Amino acid sequence: MAAEEDVRMTEVTGPFRQVLFISAGASHSIALLSGNIVCSWGRGEDGQLGHGDAEDRLSPTRLSALDGLDIISVTCGADHTTAYSLSCTEVYSWGWGDFGRLGHGNFSDLFTPQPIKALHGLRIKQIACGDSHCLAVTMEGEVQSWGRNQNGQLGLGSTEDSLVPQKIQAFQGISIKMVAAGAEHTAAVSEEGALYGWGWGRYGNLGLGDRNDRLVPEKVSTLNGEKMNMVACGWRHTISVSDTGRLYTYGWSKYGQLGHGDFEDHLVPHKVESLADSFIKQIAGGWRHTMALTSDGKLYGWGWNKFGQVGVGDNADHCSPVLVKFPHEQKVVQVSCGWRHTLAITEEKNVFSWGRGTNGQLGHGESMDRNVPKIIEALSVDGSSGQQIESSKLDPLSGKTWVSPTERYAIVPDERTNGSFGKGEWG
Repeated sequence: MAAEEDVRMTEVTGPFRQVLFISAGASHSIALLSGNIVCSWGRGEDGQLGHGDAEDRLSPTRLSALDGLDIISVTCGADHTTAYSLSCTEVYSWGWGDFGRLGHGNFSDLFTPQPIKALHGLRIKQIACGDSHCLAVTMEGEVQSWGRNQNGQLGLGSTEDSLVPQKIQAFQGISIKMVAAGAEHTAAVSEEGALYGWGWGRYGNLGLGDRNDRLVPEKVSTLNGEKMNMVACGWRHTISVSDTGRLYTYGWSKYGQLGHGDFEDHLVPHKVESLADSFIKQIAGGWRHTMALTSDGKLYGWGWNKFGQVGVGDNADHCSPVLVKFPHEQKVVQVSCGWRHTLAITEEKNVFSWGRGTNGQLGHGESMDRNVPKIIEALSVDGSSGQQIESSKLDPLSGKTWVSPTERYAIVPDERTNGSFGKGEWG
């Protein structure tokens, strides 16, 4: 980690840069702004912010290492992050490297973005990051996976971790539209609307009618002819949306995260009846909570709410969808769930966050929890002081890039520790 005096902080001002995309990890956040600018904030202990150190950032900070690389997408895992440049045909990754989740062929932590050599030259359509594994869908509909694989979540037919991306051969001849990654399971939707699940299935989160693991993708056959359009994963639950905009959830529901008005697990996709009259435009899954965005810009949340991550003004768990209210009834255009916090972009070009704030992951310049949406001033057109984003530029001779596993040890998830993942605080 660099000494404090080695970091030069500058302020980025000028024309307003609109936030195009947001993504939330376990305790950090990232945003892609117009002009291909990337900002990150929150917990930095494992290098997941990409600023060359292990410091937390309480406000959005420009990730200078990605300047000029024409980044078009960013995705958070639990304690790692990825970005993609179409013009360079490179996927970059950084953060906690245990189990090979960074795809660089080793277990080392990485404090600045580095390209994944095995993916060089591939045109990537989408990247999904779970707790300890990642997947990338190519423009041709093929899927590469890497990282932790103890329950078969990589879909490679084994339980061996993969330190570099490998093609999922089970999808040969099947064009995949998108993938989603949970803690230890994975889901996918094909271009033809078929839904697949694989990996850890203890809570029915694969949608296959049982609690068994799968080492390769298996098609969900209980959808009564409905074609699926999108899928998202929470920690141990799965959310999907049909072509007709209907919302389905399945898996673990101890905290009501399935939204069916109870706390019962479901082993196959089950329609969320309370939103049956809404057309669902986007979905997101957190550690134990769920968000759904309707076509008319309304955002609903439910599930675990200890830190206010559902965003409805209390800290009680909700087993049915509840409408999240925004100032001046702003319409939402995008949402992302972290493990215990949530981010949203509104039509008015404002960015809001709520939930756990202990590491600054809400981007408000403080470490307070929030149980209703609060505007991130630096990223929003309505920010009271205009757009002011700090940029951290590390002296390359003084900052660490790689940190070997002998210096930093991972905590392996264990049911005896309440299923905790990573090195952060999960309460």
